[in-house]
Amino acid sequence: MGRLGSTTLRILAVAAVYYGAAQIGLLQQLVRDQVTPLWPPTGVALAALLVMGLRVWPGIALGAFLVNISLGPSLLSVLVITAGNTLAPVCAALMLRRAGFRNDLDRLRDVLALVFLGALAGMSISSTIGSGVLVLSGALDAGDFWPTWSVWWTGDAMGILVVTPFLLVLRKARWPVRAGVGRWFEAVALALGTVSVTLLATRTRDSNLLFLVSPFLIWAAFRFRLAGAAPCALAVVTLAILAADGDRGPFVGEDVVASMVTLQAFNGTTALTALLIAAVITERDRTHEEIKQLCARLAEVVSRMEPRPDSYRHLPPEDGPPPQDRPPS
Repeated sequence: MGRLGSTTLRILAVAAVYYGAAQIGLLQQLVRDQVTPLWPPTGVALAALLVMGLRVWPGIALGAFLVNISLGPSLLSVLVITAGNTLAPVCAALMLRRAGFRNDLDRLRDVLALVFLGALAGMSISSTIGSGVLVLSGALDAGDFWPTWSVWWTGDAMGILVVTPFLLVLRKARWPVRAGVGRWFEAVALALGTVSVTLLATRTRDSNLLFLVSPFLIWAAFRFRLAGAAPCALAVVTLAILAADGDRGPFVGEDVVASMVTLQAFNGTTALTALLIAAVITERDRTHEEIKQLCARLAEVVSRMEPRPDSYRHLPPEDGPPPQDRPPS
């Protein structure tokens, strides 16, 4: 198969995954049956661009068009919204590339770049274009622009903060053949504990219980780094959104705006806690390993500089006069 055929398959695969992720996201619709608190396709799109390169952008455009064609008020509106959904992750990927972003997310600067450039700045493009088109087409009243914009923006941003790291981790996931029984037991206990505590916190009206989730995120980041923090954050955010959509727990009786503020504040805190701690711990581990290697090389150099015991036989005596040369015969 040639290079063109391989690129075409990648584009079609991106479009299919984008469309499937959109169908999952549309299960939690809050505004006009198409704006959700978590929009997974943006995370899929950015991860595809970071891993495969900008050449797969047509797959994002195709997937976005197929999703919006059944939602948009008119064909022109669909095309403009599709352009915004494509342009946002492309611009985010370009900004991240400019900032020297690494897909491993093993540095604090990479996480900060993903937050500020990928999520906050990049996703303002799609939310502005999408909300503006809905107002101009008459699908929304002018007074609903900012509430729709805020929900659209935070939904796209959460897709970047939650889905993109998970996909980047999944890309390099390998079966831990050397993991012992204790490690497996800890991983299972972490997963069950995270899900159980999140269900308890999001099904109880006391919003203070939401803070009970933080220790499990810290546990995941400390012990399993990004490989544990990213899936835990995705699980917590998903369960919180399900609770808000079902009008349960701390989201009972609130209007859309108030519910979104509480929900997205919790989701944002969850994602940032997991990503930042995992990056800091990974960076600390790498620094420690570099120091160990430097010390080992330094010890090797010092050992080469030290004289060997055999060389002492050829040294002159420390006391007494120097040996006299024999007179010529």
